Amino acid sequence: MTERYRPGVALLVIDMQNDFAAPDGSLYVPGGQELIPTVNAEIEQAVAAGSPVVYTQDWHPPTTPHFSTGGGIWPPHCVRETVGARLHPALRVEGTVVRKGTGGENGYSGFTVRDPLTDTAQATELHTILMTREIATIVVVGLAGDHCVKATALDGRARGYQVVVPLALTRFVRLQPGDDTRAISELRDAGVVVVAS
Repeated sequence: MTERYRPGVALLVIDMQNDFAAPDGSLYVPGGQELIPTVNAEIEQAVAAGSPVVYTQDWHPPTTPHFSTGGGIWPPHCVRETVGARLHPALRVEGTVVRKGTGGENGYSGFTVRDPLTDTAQATELHTILMTREIATIVVVGLAGDHCVKATALDGRARGYQVVVPLALTRFVRLQPGDDTRAISELRDAGVVVVAS
């Protein structure tokens, strides 16, 4: 919806990368590729309204405790400089890209990465980018709704942003049954505006 975008609003496009959005990706999110046309349309609306678009991109080293090969829960994915780590070729890219997990951290949130062993947090440049542009509201779309979209939205609320998550513009991993429902409840409990359609 065009009315979502105006001065003070930014669109955050989360992790629309080959390993998540392409069916042959190492951590494919079911339906991820189906999002691209609608996310592109959303980007077009934001750009037309003068709202900045910021993209996040997992950019992991080949070896990290974040991966199952290093003791984590995820298969290796989005290893820097690989095809899997690239933003999907069909995605419209018109804005700043914030890379996360570059030192092997857990990079769920676009705002914060965490050491997978100590859980120590470190900020990315996202908050600074948004403050510089006097952003008060963020619209969070992309992959995946029960992980990186959720973490970014919750981190945004914790930093005082108004946050909107349109469910039509995300898909869920669902590692466990009900992960999507729990994520939506957690978002709403935190004051995130979850748009159902």
